[in-house]
Amino acid sequence: MTETNNAAEADRAVKAKHRKMWALGDYPAVATQLIPELGPTLVRACDVRSGQRVLDIAAGSGNAAIPAALAGASVVASDLTPELLETGRGFAAERGAELEWREADAEALPFADGEFDTVMSTVGIMFAPHHRAAADELLRVCRPGGTIGLINWTPEGFIGQMFATMKPYAPAPPPGAQPPPLWGREDHVRELLGDRVTDVEAHRRTVRVDRFAKPEDFREYFKTNYGPTIAAYRNIGDDTERAAALDRDLDALAQRHGGGGGTFVMEWEYLLFTARKRG
Repeated sequence: MTETNNAAEADRAVKAKHRKMWALGDYPAVATQLIPELGPTLVRACDVRSGQRVLDIAAGSGNAAIPAALAGASVVASDLTPELLETGRGFAAERGAELEWREADAEALPFADGEFDTVMSTVGIMFAPHHRAAADELLRVCRPGGTIGLINWTPEGFIGQMFATMKPYAPAPPPGAQPPPLWGREDHVRELLGDRVTDVEAHRRTVRVDRFAKPEDFREYFKTNYGPTIAAYRNIGDDTERAAALDRDLDALAQRHGGGGGTFVMEWEYLLFTARKRG
């Protein structure tokens, strides 16, 4: 019993750190200013329509949940971080969308088996530390014959490479945690879902990011707004040499992905994955 209690306490501590990290900066700005088309892209891929019951896991401020609600579905937007949900409520009100917002852990969802027609996540579920647990929950709450839809950053794409770049500077991951960009590998997602799904479709696509004039602009924007980047710099603390080294590494990464032709435009690769839960 003590071992079980210790494991539960450790998991609560991990989730508290995740919750705090995603509340840093301004992730809703990142979602709305840099990647606003990802949510509608997933909603279309899942063929969300009126009358359906839809769950958006790790919904953040509603990048996919709000478009799903505007398509006429009955939507629940769930996320571990209440600050993101609160911002999402404001966004939904501005757009005239009605949906439910629920604080929830992707690895222990507070919903019944088979409750939803469509279960989706846009660059969200990938950050749950235990991939198998999150995948099992994703499937559990989807009805037989229902739709699974995911957009996740690939390991080889810009955001996947950004996490690899930040890794030496960032806090150590908790024991048993898997790297988020693995969710951007088709074979990894297929292995997680196994024979519990059919009609799998997986496509690598990119989203164009042209907001920044130069790599340094990107770096400063992420240092200000993106929780994982803020956490990496905070982990460095007052070590100015390491902070300068991370600055240089992020600038070099951005330059490799966005340089050339006299402009600074990046194409961020993601995996669009859809399937049906086996009936």
